Amino acid sequence: MENKKGFVNNRWGILILGGLTNAIVVAAPIMGISVLLPEISKDLGLSIVQAGFVWGIGALPSIFSSLIAGTLIDRFGAKRIIIISCLVIGLLGASRALSTNYFGLLTTIFLFGFFIPFISVGNMKNARNWFKDQQLGIANGILALGMAFGFFLGSMISASFISPWLGGWRNTCIFYGAIAVAFMIPWSLTPTVPTGTIPPSANTSRFSAKENIQHIIKIKNIWLLALAFFCVNGAVQGFLGYLPLFLRNAGWAEIKADSLAASFHLASMLFVIPLTLLSDKLGSRKKFILMTVTLTTLGMGMVGFLKGDILWLAVFLSGFSRDATMAILFTMTMETKGVGLLYAGISTGFMNVFVGLGSLIFPPLGNNFVALAPNIPLIFWSASCLIGLFFVAAIKQNHT
Repeated sequence: MENKKGFVNNRWGILILGGLTNAIVVAAPIMGISVLLPEISKDLGLSIVQAGFVWGIGALPSIFSSLIAGTLIDRFGAKRIIIISCLVIGLLGASRALSTNYFGLLTTIFLFGFFIPFISVGNMKNARNWFKDQQLGIANGILALGMAFGFFLGSMISASFISPWLGGWRNTCIFYGAIAVAFMIPWSLTPTVPTGTIPPSANTSRFSAKENIQHIIKIKNIWLLALAFFCVNGAVQGFLGYLPLFLRNAGWAEIKADSLAASFHLASMLFVIPLTLLSDKLGSRKKFILMTVTLTTLGMGMVGFLKGDILWLAVFLSGFSRDATMAILFTMTMETKGVGLLYAGISTGFMNVFVGLGSLIFPPLGNNFVALAPNIPLIFWSASCLIGLFFVAAIKQNHT
């Protein structure tokens, strides 16, 4: 039986700790850099192009580190890797404050981004350890909510409250770093696996990284899920980057355009828990994803053709299921036959590679179509989601 004494020994308490770790250790410091860029640019003398590289460089190393993270988590356990990662991410996050020029800042943010998957993948592996299939969707939904809340929180308070309070962006980075290191304490108090169920060695792989990767790439459903991640997440990333510009060029006032774009994130954050809970009740993750991605596809396409306030509805359809869709796709990954507890980390890391590649490729690729007409990029990303639907439809539902 599971030990329920104390918050850190309760599986829901551990899950909430994972969501808070996603929010405070990972998401808030990432989004904080975005809103602090004007202050940072002024201090370090960055150009607009350099500021863009500073914002984007953090996502690049995660493409390469996700598989490493998954392998180490499967080998040594999620708890151990999360504790070490809180320390490393805290130190690297604080080291951004020591940057005296563009290249120094670029380097520290690159290294910071390298270790982000060690937290996000570790939390999903931990959810797989503690929750049965019937509750795994809501578990991953809570982790996704933590990430969404952290992005929202970081954008709201980093520049407008924390930086003025602490005396600048450098102290803000140190502040976030110190909090990340402090998260080692509650994680050190949690058990490795539910008490009285399986020994810690039963959910850690003793195979080499090469053997782990060779195992999961033989699973057809893993490739179909990876391609679905690639198309759907890549399309959403492109859509999010282009939407404010598209609305302003269509005559929307700057504040109204930004508010409409922000409503995408707010809707996603509000609906992630109800939708992931619904996916657990439906009993078919595949049908759920087919429904949500269909609505995302329609919403993106509608934005390209509609005008006026009805665009609020189109953006809502595009975004209300975004975080829930990602959470359930990761859940489907861990529930795939042949994955199980032993390969939950490496399979999740494998998906993160395709998430990163999609985020890297689809935004600039779609933006190139603006030369044909302003709405063509939106049509392209909508079509990309449609292709992702075909990959989901081809998945054969089976479980570990």
